[in-house]
Amino acid sequence: MDEILSKNLFLVKEHVGVFKAANNFDIYDPHTEEKILECREEKLGLLTRILRFTDYKRMTPFEIEVRQPNGNVIFTVKRGISLFLSSVEVCDGSGRKIGGFKQKLFSIGGKFDVLDHMDQQVCSLNGKWTGWNFRFEHNGAELGEVDKKWAGVGKELFTSADNYMVSISETLPSDSTVRPLMLAAVLCIDMVLKE
Repeated sequence: MDEILSKNLFLVKEHVGVFKAANNFDIYDPHTEEKILECREEKLGLLTRILRFTDYKRMTPFEIEVRQPNGNVIFTVKRGISLFLSSVEVCDGSGRKIGGFKQKLFSIGGKFDVLDHMDQQVCSLNGKWTGWNFRFEHNGAELGEVDKKWAGVGKELFTSADNYMVSISETLPSDSTVRPLMLAAVLCIDMVLKE
C-alpha cells in the first residue's frame, strides 16, 4: 500500500465548475496544505457527457483515477450504469479489485456496505439525514468519518463543487486495506448521492 494512505487526515476539494460533465478532485494534507493526490475522471464517452446535464446524471457510469501528482495511479473508483442502487468498485493501480461499496435500500441519510476484494463486508458507511456527514463503523466502533466542509455562499449556490474532510481513526493500522476504501468513499458519496 502507498505510504500516502497511512495518513489520518485528508482534505478533498472538488474542482469548481458551473457547467462541467467530468468530476475532478484534489486531495491535500491539511497539516502542510500540500496537494498529495489528484482524482481525475478522464474516460467519459460522449453519451455520458451529454447525460450529465440531464436528470439522468445520477445513473451515469464513472471511473475516477486517484493518482500522485507524478501520474502514478494509486487506485481507481468506478461504477457502471446504475438504475436503482449503486455498486461501486475500487481497484488498485494495476487493476486488481481491492474492494467496493454497495448502496443499501431504505436509508434516510445514505448507507453503504464497505466490501473487501472478496465482496465480504468490512464495515459500513452511514450518513446522517440532517447533514452531509458519514461515519465508518464496524461492530459499534467508529473507524473514521467524512464531513462536508462549507465552501461559502457563492461557491455553494452557483457551483457543484464540494469539500470534504476524511478523518481515519489512529487505531486503524497504517497498512490496513480499509484505508484506501475510506478515501475512495468520498468519491463514492459525491458521485452516487450528491451529484
